[in-house]
Amino acid sequence: MNLTQRRVSSRIPQVFGFGRSFKSSLDPSSITHGIHVFQCPDAVGIVAKLSECIASRGGNILGADIFVPQNKNVFYSRSEFIFDPVKWPRVQMDEDFLRISKMFDATRSVVRVPKLDPKFKIAVIASKQEHCLIDLLHSWQDGRLPVDITRVISNHDRGPDTHVIRFLERNGIPYHYLHTTKENKREEEILDLVQNTDFLVLARYYLVNFCRAMEKI
Repeated sequence: MNLTQRRVSSRIPQVFGFGRSFKSSLDPSSITHGIHVFQCPDAVGIVAKLSECIASRGGNILGADIFVPQNKNVFYSRSEFIFDPVKWPRVQMDEDFLRISKMFDATRSVVRVPKLDPKFKIAVIASKQEHCLIDLLHSWQDGRLPVDITRVISNHDRGPDTHVIRFLERNGIPYHYLHTTKENKREEEILDLVQNTDFLVLARYYLVNFCRAMEKI
C-alpha cells in the first residue's frame, strides 16, 4: 500500500492517557508494564486500532515505534504501555490483541508482561569485543533486561581471571569457548548448545549460515 518509508517514534515523558489523567485512570500501586510487538501487511487504521485496544481497557501508552520500509507492504510496531491487571486480565489481553491480529492478517503479534509472564531464556553468542557483552550482562544484572541467560558462547578464549568469566561464575552462567577457523565456524555445535532457549543475542557476532539454519527450526 505504501511506496514511501514511514517511521514514527514517540517517547512520552509523562503518561499519555487517552483523555484521562494518569492519577484518575490507574492506581499507582497496581501499575503493570506491557510490551506489544506487531507485524502485518500495511493498511489504514492499524495504529488507531492498537491504540483503541489499549485505551478501551484503561491502559496508557508510554511509547510507540512504528516503521514501514520503503517499497514494502509491511507494517512494524512496538508499543510500551501500562495497565491495571485487575481491569485488564492477562488472558483478556491476549484475546484482544489476537482479535486485532486476525483483523489485519498479522504475521507476528507478541505480548509480553514482564511482571506476570515467565522470563524468556536467552543464549548469548559473543565475539572477542568486550564492551557489547559487558553492557548486556550489566543490563541483566540491574534488572533492565528481564530474562534468564542460559549460557554465553564465544570464539574467544577468555581467561579464568577476566571480568567476564568472574561475573558469569558468580551468577552460575556457563561459558562455552569454541575455537573457530575460516573453514570451521562450529555452527552445528552452537546450534546444539542453544536448543532449549527462546532467543539468541548475537553480541558483535555474525554467522550467515547459522542464522539461516535457525530459521528452519
